[in-house]
Amino acid sequence: MKNKFLHKISDLTHLHHRATFSDLPKRLPTRESTFRAIAKERYSCRSFRSTPLTDFQINHILEAARLAPSAANKQPVHVWVVKSPEALEKLKGATDYTFGAPAVFMVGCRHEDAWVRKYDGKNGAEVDAAIVGTHIMLEAAALGLGNVWVGSFDPAKIKADFPETEGYEVVCLFPVGVAAGEPGPRHTERKTLEEFSSVL
Repeated sequence: MKNKFLHKISDLTHLHHRATFSDLPKRLPTRESTFRAIAKERYSCRSFRSTPLTDFQINHILEAARLAPSAANKQPVHVWVVKSPEALEKLKGATDYTFGAPAVFMVGCRHEDAWVRKYDGKNGAEVDAAIVGTHIMLEAAALGLGNVWVGSFDPAKIKADFPETEGYEVVCLFPVGVAAGEPGPRHTERKTLEEFSSVL
């Protein structure tokens, strides 16, 4: 009888711990998360094979970008996939950094559609575009594709050669494809957690 009583007490204690989340540290996985593994393995790829991206790969990357959060869910962002030989050649007139990728994702934002911080008038369009770009990079990496963030381009040339971007500010370019190179020597260089962050 005593053993049954102790067993019930033990069960109740276990339920209490789960209900109050006091046993949460024990329930959390100890292995590295899938996200962190992708974030750690992804690197800025500057050499690509000519293998074209499939519709499956392009659509998965675009869907990941579409699901990116934006301030007040305004979604002031548009993505253009540059993949035809003619379009890629035009893009080379605006940047030296397509690295032979078979596709380049251009991310643009429209400032008038974005959330604005009331305290100082800060417009969130470019931040939203950066979040979309991060989703593009990480989804491409999850699909086993190389990618790199390119910020060095002539915006006036892009506007002139790609009239589809009218009304948007192109914020970043993402060459994507099958990697033909390895991570650079600085890829693993990171500040320590103590240097990088503070707990207040």
